[in-house]
Amino acid sequence: MSSPILPQGALSLRRYGADGAPHRHDHVQVVIGVHGRIELEVEGRGGRVDNGLAAFIAPGSDHAQSGDGHNQFLVLDCTLADMGDDAVERLRRQTFLPVPAAVRRLVEFVQLASPADGVPDAITRHCAPLLIDALAAERRPASRLDPLLRRIEAAPGEAWPAARMAVEAGLSVSRLHAVFRAEHDRTPQAWLSDLRLRAVQDALAGTTTPIAQLALDAGYSDQTALTRALRRATGLTPAAYRKSHRSAR
Repeated sequence: MSSPILPQGALSLRRYGADGAPHRHDHVQVVIGVHGRIELEVEGRGGRVDNGLAAFIAPGSDHAQSGDGHNQFLVLDCTLADMGDDAVERLRRQTFLPVPAAVRRLVEFVQLASPADGVPDAITRHCAPLLIDALAAERRPASRLDPLLRRIEAAPGEAWPAARMAVEAGLSVSRLHAVFRAEHDRTPQAWLSDLRLRAVQDALAGTTTPIAQLALDAGYSDQTALTRALRRATGLTPAAYRKSHRSAR
């Protein structure tokens, strides 16, 4: 059971272990990654939740999760009335949601403002309604960046300077930066760095490929560069990250 729902929604920071028992509840729940990842199954539909992809759980939906190593997630519990019937029905069909820039900023704020895993009431009162509004808002039409992003995702280890990205997207470099800022709240290179790091994290957790090879495949200059990036993001070296994720399985 989740914590009692406050009038404008409840927020909690949670960590998940390897085996979560199937359960359901009569309120809306949204699970958003702070760091790490979990595998989540909602009404028979499986997917991964991390800092780029959230999960929407409608009232009465059977669901279960499995944590993968060191992780932390912001969980929003709210009522149907808080979210709105139309938004609930739309999000129920999608289940796994890209995390908009506005939601990411709120999650980062809540995490930084919360001691340990407890979210102060004042932060909940301020941020829960903002999260609900951001999640319930209609998504904008497909971006002209989408084809570029799909190409980069298919080959993250290639050289992707801003000039090449701009040509691929049919934009000037300055316009490319402006669109990335508006849609992803980061520069093109920061977005690319996050993508590469997620690819390495997946490979560390799911393969035995040597770390030096993973670094090169993902576009890092060498294993040392990967180690610096992963330590900044998770506090772990690649070897420690791989070990923690293997031990959690």
